[in-house]
Amino acid sequence: MIYTLTFNPSLDYIVTVPKFTCGMVNRTTEEIIFPGGKGINVSMVLKNLGFENTALGFYAGFTGMELKRLVADKGIHAEFIPVDKGMTRINVKLRSEQESEINGQGPAISEADIKTLYEKLDRLSDGDILVMAGSIPDVMPQTIYMDIMKYLADKDLKLSLIHI
Repeated sequence: MIYTLTFNPSLDYIVTVPKFTCGMVNRTTEEIIFPGGKGINVSMVLKNLGFENTALGFYAGFTGMELKRLVADKGIHAEFIPVDKGMTRINVKLRSEQESEINGQGPAISEADIKTLYEKLDRLSDGDILVMAGSIPDVMPQTIYMDIMKYLADKDLKLSLIHI
């Protein structure tokens, strides 16, 4: 099985404004929203290529519920971990003469949430592939990717780890 891991998934909200003017009311001509985060993007590409996979990550609040729904609508199996505080981030992309982005910060992932992630990682078995992708939220140890690689190496599994 292929697993993808996204610590900080998002709802990507893309709006098009033909001529954005700061300080004024601007009307959109197009709006789209889709699940985002590098690992989720990998899951969508894998699914489009015909590879079943499981998306792992964290979610919180009403935006997390929408993320789960959108991922399921894409036909991707997900085992997201619910987080009590905060909300799944919304990234706003403004397309106009120039493109601008405003990225949300995401939920407050606790040590207990990280422990739950490790419990999910314990289910990986020989032959599995784990793709770890995307940024590490400020609320998590910045060594988390390395920590996971060491943790899985100590289990002596024959699996592939990919970090992008």
